Amino acid sequence: MRVGIIGAGWIATQHVATLRRLGGAEVVAVCDVDESRARELAGGAATYKDWRHLIDRETPDAVFVCVPPLAHREVAVAALEKGINVYLEKPIARGLEDARAIVDAAARSSSVCAVGYQWRAVEVLDDLRETLAGQEIGMQIGISFGPTKSRPWFLDRAQGGGNLLERASHTIDLERAIGGEVVAVKAAASRVLLAQSQGEHGDIEDAAALVLNFANGSLGTIQVAWLREGLPGKYSLDVLGSDSVLHLELDPDFALRGQSRGRSVEATSRQHPVERSVDRFLAAAREGNKNGVFCLPADAAGTLSVAVACEEALASGGTVKVTEHWR
Repeated sequence: MRVGIIGAGWIATQHVATLRRLGGAEVVAVCDVDESRARELAGGAATYKDWRHLIDRETPDAVFVCVPPLAHREVAVAALEKGINVYLEKPIARGLEDARAIVDAAARSSSVCAVGYQWRAVEVLDDLRETLAGQEIGMQIGISFGPTKSRPWFLDRAQGGGNLLERASHTIDLERAIGGEVVAVKAAASRVLLAQSQGEHGDIEDAAALVLNFANGSLGTIQVAWLREGLPGKYSLDVLGSDSVLHLELDPDFALRGQSRGRSVEATSRQHPVERSVDRFLAAAREGNKNGVFCLPADAAGTLSVAVACEEALASGGTVKVTEHWR
């Protein structure tokens, strides 16, 4: 499979390494507005400054879209309209109008489109769902804190959405994958700067807490914080069922433990979820199976709706309803 990489930042570097480990795909071109960065990642493949030239001249089977969220719509829609399979980094877009355009383009296209919410690809999620079968979920407790690459748009709320969209949306998406649709949210932010106090400054908060009300009556909470380099991170999800207490340890272990119906539960993932997500995308693209990926555009758009509602709740201090569910 001939693959093009559009955007040569940190996440693109991870995807190229993953593609090389998996095999069966060749990176034929890399595009970035910074030509030197594109050449560094390309490793001998063709390089471009304009993604349109990459698509037209290389006619790749698939592209990995790793540009800032505000640019997702134009690139993803153009690729899908040309029949190119698309792996689109999360979030699906910065705003709901752009998300709708991508969802509609994916529906019209015969090509496969996956969105990079890789925690849907955690292997032990299957064990978690099997353990919870026949039970009600009462609460999910998500924790996401640690250092992160600060990407130019990360510090600009208008461009990237800061911690809510770039980081907390991973946990929003995971809780939705387990608990279903969210109907209302609340949010609050800390006024204390953690990572930004070390020299990088923007108009985003470094720490926030979210409360999600699910359609089935259950509750989800998310604590997210951006810490300075050198401090340890923690990424986990606790799920409280009617007869279960389960702990899902995320990056880097991706392991499940706990108790359900009086029995101990323990399971460990064998494959990293990023690699598993890309592997599933490549297989779906080869088979022409649009529904064969872990996160469909409509799934990611639903997560964006919740994240946007959380932004509104953060600004207003009140409860905000989630009205767009995409299904």
